[in-house]
Amino acid sequence: MNDQAPIVYVVDDDASMRTALQRLLRSVGYEVEAYGSARDFLEDERADRDACLVLDVRMPRMSGLELQKLLNEAGDQLPIVFVTGVGDVPMSVRAMKGGAVDFLQKPFNDQDLIDAVHRAIERDRANRLERAGQETIRARYATLTPREQEVMAHVVAGGMNKQIAGALGTSEKTIKVHRARIMRKMEAVSLAELVRLAARIGIHGPQQP
Repeated sequence: MNDQAPIVYVVDDDASMRTALQRLLRSVGYEVEAYGSARDFLEDERADRDACLVLDVRMPRMSGLELQKLLNEAGDQLPIVFVTGVGDVPMSVRAMKGGAVDFLQKPFNDQDLIDAVHRAIERDRANRLERAGQETIRARYATLTPREQEVMAHVVAGGMNKQIAGALGTSEKTIKVHRARIMRKMEAVSLAELVRLAARIGIHGPQQP
């Protein structure tokens, strides 16, 4: 992550709308990249910084909703603000269920769009911080031996030392040693913190990978 200005990607097949959106968003300090189609957007390389997507719903070849579906299927969390000239309730419901930050009807109030983009940028910033945190936790987890990972899975599931020793066929003293090493390597100061760290990387018990 860096301290560069957030970037707003605008995808709209209407050239005049793209120009208007660029002017508005640049006037409040955002960098803007505009595209005339969903395909153009997908083919371009995105910057590594806080960002969001202002997306028209109705476009030829690939609609905004189709692009949203494609991004979701790829696990791409780029927040989306939809804009449309012709919208209806089912369309807006589909967009919001797909995770859109907002769904604005053209012509929209400039401040409404700016507010929606701000919320989208904040969501992206939070998502990026969470992913960075998860990567740090996974890096710590990778330093555990396979046996320590087994023990940790039992610990975060609430297992007592004696129970874990029985499940893994070892001594209670050995489990205590493993627990101490796990706490140190995971940089957890309490069991509650260890449980929270484990949950952030999807570990909830011995049945989890």
